[in-house]
Amino acid sequence: MLLNKPLPFIEDFINELNKGLKSYNPDGGLSRIQRGWIGFCLMGIILTNSVCWARFERVSLGKYSLGALSWMFRKSKLPWEMMLQVSIAIVLKQYGISGGTLVTDDSDHQRSKKTPRLFKTHKIRDKGSGGYINGQNIVLLILVTDKVSLPVGFEVYQPDPQQQAWTREDQRLRKKGIAKKNRPEAPPHNPDYPTKPELVLRLMEQFRKHHSQIKIKAVVADALYGQAKFMDAASGLFGGVQVISQLRYNQNIRFRGRKQSLKHYFSSYPGVPQELSIRGQPAITANVGSIRVEVCAHGKKRFVIALKYPGEQDYRYLVATDLTWRTIDIIQAYTLRWLVEVFIEDWKSYEGWAQLAKQTGKEGTSRGLTLSLLLDLCLLLHPRQIARVDSKLPAYTVGSLLRNLQMEALLLYFEQLLQAPNPVEQLNQLSQSVQEFSFCRSSGKHMSGRDLGRLEPTPSLNRRAVA
Repeated sequence: MLLNKPLPFIEDFINELNKGLKSYNPDGGLSRIQRGWIGFCLMGIILTNSVCWARFERVSLGKYSLGALSWMFRKSKLPWEMMLQVSIAIVLKQYGISGGTLVTDDSDHQRSKKTPRLFKTHKIRDKGSGGYINGQNIVLLILVTDKVSLPVGFEVYQPDPQQQAWTREDQRLRKKGIAKKNRPEAPPHNPDYPTKPELVLRLMEQFRKHHSQIKIKAVVADALYGQAKFMDAASGLFGGVQVISQLRYNQNIRFRGRKQSLKHYFSSYPGVPQELSIRGQPAITANVGSIRVEVCAHGKKRFVIALKYPGEQDYRYLVATDLTWRTIDIIQAYTLRWLVEVFIEDWKSYEGWAQLAKQTGKEGTSRGLTLSLLLDLCLLLHPRQIARVDSKLPAYTVGSLLRNLQMEALLLYFEQLLQAPNPVEQLNQLSQSVQEFSFCRSSGKHMSGRDLGRLEPTPSLNRRAVA
């Protein structure tokens, strides 16, 4: 692919971004060079699926150098945090969004074994292999609405090394049968290493600060966030909204004065078949049981739901803070959590950050992530995407839209070439640039040009073969 100038919809997006920044701060707009750089980077991600200055240089055929692109990324005084928040505001305004559901999840990204210059890399358990990898963990907050789903915040997570060391030692002593009173106590919480629930609360506070006009209907998170402290704090942030999470099967409830586990209770009071429509899809029949009961770990009454989809053997247990919701409404709200999984898959596959995103340091990671999420928000403002949503049709997938944009960029490049005063001369210059920047690399698969070795018998060693 060839990159000459941003596509029109990207230029429109950057102009709106500039106006939005000026509305927050009259002196906080983007310069002409900054606008050009952001547009070039967004086009570079579309064409190369990476945040990589060397690839950007090649795709532009040397129009922008690697060093100049990197300097702008590191040194230019761009309002990075506000650019993301203003972009979110532009999307909300475009679609007339006044409310939605906040959904959170985190995503691991594998790095190489030695990463001294990458921000907050640590040992992560690999769900696929069961072993461990070195990587980064990104906590994301997504706003799900009746029109589009969009990213509204991110944080990079790193566990407390002291806490990890204590956990390993505590597990080792447990296996030896040492009583709890004889094991070391857990170290105090280090505020320099906030937990994932703390990071999500921070993201929700930022969202409320910058987009207070958006009415949050519910907050949805997985089992990691099914703690009383997080659920109460998240509910209180938005005026007592519903917060839905999950509980473990062995968590205790107090029913009629008697403490028992969720699994034990719902084995005595199993669910009944009920039809559910998941995310607007055709209805399915699932086994559902529910009770408003005190959850011992939370110290208060919660709405607890046992849910088993067709083909599943075991129940999953949902927990909600607002007791006035219906069972079916809580279940349907919780199913929106799957949309953050879809967003993460699209983001990592098509929007650049997870492909060669090796920008070093805290600023490198944060700014690279911001560029990638700016592209996701920009794609929501593509005219064809807007037309689909306004017509109440399913929005286009990120992958299919990007493939169309890549072809559109190539056609635009050749259209400009044909409209040049001397197209033949321009084509010759293009040919020279292609040869200069689209070089071929040596392959390690073939032995051409290397010593294969002497692969034949040696006559003087025949006596060695005699038995």
